[in-house]
Amino acid sequence: MLRKRSPLIICGAFVFVAWNVILFFVLMRRPSTQGALDSPDELGNKGDRAGGDQFGNIMNEVMRVANAFEAEIESQKKILLQIQSHWSVWENKGGVTAAKSKSQAEHSVPVVIPILVIACNRVTVKRCLDKLIEHRPSAELYPIIVSQDCGHAETSDVIASYGSQLTHIKQPDLSDISVPPQYKKFQGYYKISRHYRWAFNQVFNTFSYSSVVVVEDDLEVAPDFFEYFRALHPILKSDPTLWCVSAWNDNGREGFVDPGKASLLYRTDFFPGLGWMFTKDLWAEIEPKWPASFWDDWMRQPSQRRDRSCIRPEISRTLTFGRKGVSLGQFYDKYLRFIKLNTEFVPFTKMDLSYLEKKKYDESFEKEVYSASVVTVEDLQSGKLTGSGPFRVQYSSPDSFKTLARNLGVMDDLKSGVPRAGYRGVVHFLFRGKRVYLAPPAGWSQYNPSWS
Repeated sequence: MLRKRSPLIICGAFVFVAWNVILFFVLMRRPSTQGALDSPDELGNKGDRAGGDQFGNIMNEVMRVANAFEAEIESQKKILLQIQSHWSVWENKGGVTAAKSKSQAEHSVPVVIPILVIACNRVTVKRCLDKLIEHRPSAELYPIIVSQDCGHAETSDVIASYGSQLTHIKQPDLSDISVPPQYKKFQGYYKISRHYRWAFNQVFNTFSYSSVVVVEDDLEVAPDFFEYFRALHPILKSDPTLWCVSAWNDNGREGFVDPGKASLLYRTDFFPGLGWMFTKDLWAEIEPKWPASFWDDWMRQPSQRRDRSCIRPEISRTLTFGRKGVSLGQFYDKYLRFIKLNTEFVPFTKMDLSYLEKKKYDESFEKEVYSASVVTVEDLQSGKLTGSGPFRVQYSSPDSFKTLARNLGVMDDLKSGVPRAGYRGVVHFLFRGKRVYLAPPAGWSQYNPSWS
């Protein structure tokens, strides 16, 4: 269809030019009305008065012809603009070799990805902000918004000291929240949930951004933090089987990740948080039912996740340094403080990440996991296994999973049946230099929410 339209457009342009050439010669050679009635002899026999009248008539006719010519040129100009417009539409649809693809057009104007920093009463937010600004490649493409709760003056002063390098907003409702007596000790979690809801509404509804990367005030970011999210933004926007991109690997401790494979990315069914990106469309979906407290575990429930996954890295692009908080250091001393932060800049935007597409990823994932040799924890601990793997350790119940996870040194908790960093029930990591899959039996079909 496009090729058939090309000759028509070219023909239209040719007719336009030819018509104007003919029109020009016709108008310039067109005799005046008076000249057609009078012969040269008759003109010569008329007196000076008649000559003056004739000159005036000639001038009037010249002006009339000139005006007509100008009007015709203006009319033809409009036709030319219409031809040009049709040509541009046809070209954009791929009718010429130089036409850009849709994806190229979308990337011609880089999308702005704001960084939302959730802050409260920790002056150590400075460490977080310093690293964000140090590694930020563009203030225009990555505006930093710090949303502060708690009304803590010292923390507010630290944030304000950055001036125009960021935008400082403050959650206005600092009142206590009425909670059941048995949940009084969890008051902080209620306030956090209230703050997140307010901050997300500011980003999407007040500032009108289409996506956001959320960072807590106790996170330090890696050198390629912005590159990572920039590369994965179009994938998140286009793939309905994804609902977030996270910079965090729950099992990303030193010795459990491959330092030579900083570019590896995975799908995970577990919502990791701790430096994560999501879209305005998702917020429109979950905001009406946003929970009063424990928002992160709420996000991990089947009714929110809806069988969607997140992207997470082999090596974390964030590191938490905040032991003190409402969670009272839960998991921090045992796991979180040992998380390895990536130090190698990976040019993700120049890489082919199509392997993350669900169908392609699932086929490769299933084949690799279930073709791996089945071994026991004792086999791994003995050091007698040869090669770097992969090896598979199989679990069949929540209890067996937790026992095996503890013995192998990875996080053993389940949320709505999903293990941390798990995908299709499988958790993978390095154990003494060998790739290990802690996996359910072949034929896995769905999570059991009662496993917790």
